[in-house]
Amino acid sequence: MIMSKKRWMSVVLPVALLSVLMWGCDKNAKHQESEVIVPTDYVDPWIGTGGHGHVFLGASVPWGMVQLGPTSITTGWDWCSGYHVSDSTVIGFSHTHLSGTGIGDLLDITVMPVVGEVTYARGNHEDLNSGLWSYSRRSVEHVEPGYYATHLERYGIDVELTTTNRIGYHKYTYPADAEERAIVFDLENGGNWDKATESYITMVSDSKIEGYRFSTGWAKDQKIYFAVELSQPMSQLTVIADGKPIEREGKGEIVYGRIDLAPSDGREVMMKVALSPTSIEGAWKNMSAEDQGWSFDEVRAAANSLWNEELGKIKIGSSQPDVMKIFYTGLYHTMFAPYTFSDVDGRYYGADQQVHEGKGFNNLTVFSLWDTYRASQPLMTLIHPEMMDDVVGSMMAIYNEQGELPVWHLTGNETYTMVGAPGIPVLADAILKGYVTDKEAAYQALKASAMKPARGNDYRIEYGYIPYDKMQESVAYDLEYDLADWSVAQVAKALGYEDDYTYFFERSKSYHKHFDPETGFMRGIDLQSRFNPDFNPMASTHRNDDYCEGNAWQYTFLVPHDIPGLVECFGGEAQFITKLDSLFLLPSEVEGYDISPDISGLIGQFAHGNEPSHHILYIYSVLGQQAKAAPLLRQVMTELYHADYDGLSGNEDAGQMSAWYILSALGFYQVEPAGGRFYFGSPMIDSAELKVRDGLFEIEVLDNSKDNIYIQNITLNGTPLTERYIIFEQIAKGGQLVIEMGSTPHNW
Repeated sequence: MIMSKKRWMSVVLPVALLSVLMWGCDKNAKHQESEVIVPTDYVDPWIGTGGHGHVFLGASVPWGMVQLGPTSITTGWDWCSGYHVSDSTVIGFSHTHLSGTGIGDLLDITVMPVVGEVTYARGNHEDLNSGLWSYSRRSVEHVEPGYYATHLERYGIDVELTTTNRIGYHKYTYPADAEERAIVFDLENGGNWDKATESYITMVSDSKIEGYRFSTGWAKDQKIYFAVELSQPMSQLTVIADGKPIEREGKGEIVYGRIDLAPSDGREVMMKVALSPTSIEGAWKNMSAEDQGWSFDEVRAAANSLWNEELGKIKIGSSQPDVMKIFYTGLYHTMFAPYTFSDVDGRYYGADQQVHEGKGFNNLTVFSLWDTYRASQPLMTLIHPEMMDDVVGSMMAIYNEQGELPVWHLTGNETYTMVGAPGIPVLADAILKGYVTDKEAAYQALKASAMKPARGNDYRIEYGYIPYDKMQESVAYDLEYDLADWSVAQVAKALGYEDDYTYFFERSKSYHKHFDPETGFMRGIDLQSRFNPDFNPMASTHRNDDYCEGNAWQYTFLVPHDIPGLVECFGGEAQFITKLDSLFLLPSEVEGYDISPDISGLIGQFAHGNEPSHHILYIYSVLGQQAKAAPLLRQVMTELYHADYDGLSGNEDAGQMSAWYILSALGFYQVEPAGGRFYFGSPMIDSAELKVRDGLFEIEVLDNSKDNIYIQNITLNGTPLTERYIIFEQIAKGGQLVIEMGSTPHNW
């Protein structure tokens, strides 16, 4: 049965609300109430499916290879995930998706159940009979962690979807009077930038087919293989390859496969689709290993259980229901990526476009590192220590296969999207937090990547900075390389490489070269040390100036690794604080042409909708001005995050936008790109229990309210904490943090 969203919410919300109220009424019963919390009850998967959130909507398990959900007719920026709440068209249900990114790709192996004859094309909105598409009935469209359901208006078919890691489970209920029941595999249409280059389908038996789809797009050389089993026999398989119908088997650039189902009294048909990045044989192995039979409801329940297990790694209490919903939905969003990209036997498709044997880790893909090094990866180090072997193993494999750490890695392909070397701080952070066994090999990967003479780094090696007359986006690249160099330096110091430490530490200060003391901004500078005269601190031209998806106001503060050094540029803390205060008081307008839509979530010129601003509020905390950070943090958490379709102020960015909220709601944030100093802010939750590396880490927030936003006192395991931060090791070993709040501004 398909339950509507409204009806489902009416069932689960009273239970969820009751647990919140019980928690709030008796904080001493925290441990008993934490057992009542069912995290999936608070997840609202529609948050971020409107606006520019670009969030995946469908069925999956945490870190799952198969992310199975609807794909619309419409393409374009707001359809990067294949779905937008404004559009109720469906061309089929695709097995791979990207969540929250700014570029569209994947949407592989799209499947559409149909009745009667159809046209094998995407179709268009103006002709209901064109292509395969149908309207999806929104009144019954329902999604929860691990499950998606809808009704296809054109065909009268109910669709239900669920998954394991590598298998998508489909359940179709056809109309009782349907005489020509069929299932179409669309191997032509992917997402936006994606274009099929070669596809293949063949019939194995009357209930099994197999094949592959090769494509190019954002990731240039993509390969995905599939194996399919049906609960009912098919009468025939017709392959339409480059416009020509062929029975049983076909190959071409544009390929569709129509499965005509044998006559049956049963309206219900089920199908299992297993994926592999390596081979058809690998897909069948994955099918065999993860197959749970034909009990769709059991698979759905198992998927939901996996989500509750992972979401349950943080149990929070709050008297505000929206906080619970935003928090757990955000935590849910952080577990779509990186996702599994290896078979059950460990084989994977590598960065050298070769198949590799397993090496003791699960290979992962979708490394949106320019986004996720800031909050999503630090969050993972806290609550998913078991994932770190896979993250480190995957990054080291990519390094060994392509000669440098990943930048923005997707399905075995380096896309080189975004600026700097964002893989460096992620691996450095893992080393410094004790998650890397072979530290020497990992350090060599850091050093080699930091010395690779490409993407502007060659200018840093030669001149010590990136001149704007040599390269666009010079300021953005240079500042991102600075924080990466600082991260290398910290590891060099920890391992005793003093000469390397000195070299990379000094190189991490090239931001000084860009700082203009007359204007008080980071600016492009040429080889003759002349600042770019074409300068407007409020202006941004998309990928055609000295910055990247931002302007001088936002990038002037992108020195998270050396806040004291940045303060010195301004001549002292008082002058710097005045400048920082000004950021939030300016008009919320960005000037220029072809402005990046990523510059969003503006408070003054602070742009929370894009990642370069994510650490900025915590600069106040670093400098002992927590009283200035608190009201702004609360403003962001209450005004720029909502329990609604347009609930994010920018792209979800593979979980980064939500990870910022998770950490900030808990009360702290890792400002420096590596090492694990989490600076205090203004917690939104009343209590929390984190499953960390060595046990439980409890957070108790006393007298928290909309007015009591200022930290008054902090104790760790009963001892007053006098630092402005808590370090990773103090959290990872478990313990109790008590934060006392008040309405009086107090600098911590």
